[in-house]
Amino acid sequence: MSTSKTVGIVGARGHTGAELIRLIARHPHLELAFVSSRELDGQKVSDHIPEFSGELRYENLSHEQVGGKGADAVILALPNGKAAELVAAIDAHAPDTVVVDLSADYRFDERWYYGLPELTRQKYAGQKRISNPGCYATAMQLVIAPLKNRLAGPPQCFGVSGYSGAGTTPSDKNNPELLRDNLMPYALADHLHEREVSRQLGLPVEFMPHVAPHFRGITMTVNLWLQTAMKIEDVRALYRERYAGEPLIQVLDEAPWVSRIAGRHGVEIGGFTLAPGGKRLVVVAILDNLLKGAATQAMQNLNMAFGHEELEGVPL
Repeated sequence: MSTSKTVGIVGARGHTGAELIRLIARHPHLELAFVSSRELDGQKVSDHIPEFSGELRYENLSHEQVGGKGADAVILALPNGKAAELVAAIDAHAPDTVVVDLSADYRFDERWYYGLPELTRQKYAGQKRISNPGCYATAMQLVIAPLKNRLAGPPQCFGVSGYSGAGTTPSDKNNPELLRDNLMPYALADHLHEREVSRQLGLPVEFMPHVAPHFRGITMTVNLWLQTAMKIEDVRALYRERYAGEPLIQVLDEAPWVSRIAGRHGVEIGGFTLAPGGKRLVVVAILDNLLKGAATQAMQNLNMAFGHEELEGVPL
């Protein structure tokens, strides 16, 4: 008898949906039950994702049809503001379904598990509603968390994302022509992720996002003011101790390059630099916004929900 769990994806046409399909296809204990996409309705998944084999086709499913599919889990890979009606339909038809929402819609809802495993796995207690943090929020929290009790003021976070982070719906932020030779700042105060990270860490955080001409990967440069002066070797040791045993987090001495993280599932943290006096620290983190910033993290959360090894199916 097969022990596979079935997973459906809503919003499968997007960049993250494609990465999820690839990860599920290689997972030994997960089977793709359905992929919902209005634009690709009727087309074979394998025609778009060569790593997937089989006859499964994209479907244009209503909310009620998604809820009635009976999948063990549903991943919502939709823009912000689109999840509530789908979640309501799943609650009505199949409340025991595991739901992993990749949008920010439930990241402020205490009833949902906030799934950044390296920081929150101890809070997972079998919840079937999982809010999956995105790329910016993941990078900021992983940089700030080791020092959160030593800070003298709000961290300032300068984030730069590849334009795949803006999704597939055409906009200025994913228009290669507008981005050519350009760096596009946006939402420079009170960004949703600024509020999200401030809430999760319990301290104010300042965030300034930008979009760059490259396709995938983010760089997060964080300025941290410390209560007491530290030595650089002690800073590095603190981070290495905090993330020891975390296969997806690598702590480096040098500043990481975003061009080296594309297509990889982890996070690199490095570039530790202290200003004279030892109280101002700058740290850099990089990750692939479509993987650890979305799909890989969703797989970690699904694996926890189903009792598998957390990184089952994730190529390291």
